[in-house]
Amino acid sequence: MTISAEQVKELRQKTGVGFMECKSALAEAGGDLEEAVVILRKRGLASAANKVGRQTKEGLIGTYVHNGKIGVMVEVDCETDFVARNAEFQFLVKDIAMQIAASEPRFVRREEVTEDVLQREREIYMEQAKATGKPEKVLEKIVEGRMEKFFAETCLLEQPFIKDPELAVKDYLASYIQKIGENIQVRRFVRYRVGE
Repeated sequence: MTISAEQVKELRQKTGVGFMECKSALAEAGGDLEEAVVILRKRGLASAANKVGRQTKEGLIGTYVHNGKIGVMVEVDCETDFVARNAEFQFLVKDIAMQIAASEPRFVRREEVTEDVLQREREIYMEQAKATGKPEKVLEKIVEGRMEKFFAETCLLEQPFIKDPELAVKDYLASYIQKIGENIQVRRFVRYRVGE
């Protein structure tokens, strides 16, 4: 059975769970939205979405230096100082810093991509799509697909996690929200490379 992007989007809006987990749950549920919600709840992912609205005023600034050539500083926030001092949380922060060093994201989340960048990318993808000679009605779908790929390459939370490429970084983060029981947010980061 083919799962449409619209079905995945609807499930994501309903649960707050990442794209790949939603797609997997929908496939397992045979496309049934309500059954997919149940599957996600059984996996414990949907409850992580309930914590997303809670304030994060504590956290850590983590660092990672790779071979003395690439350096990363990242702020990852949580709700309490108790969690910020927790070894699991510190491990998460280190993983996020390593992800940034390895994958060179430009933004934390897709909502941070500026309108001028989005417009420029859409124009480039539309020109590339037109060059394929495909019918006009297909061009917009091609552009949307390429925009999703753009987000997956440039937005930290959308990127495949370096230690498990089947998992997006936001899904990895959601697993920690579920495990720790607090809202966790990647607030900001900076990445340095020698010579840049």
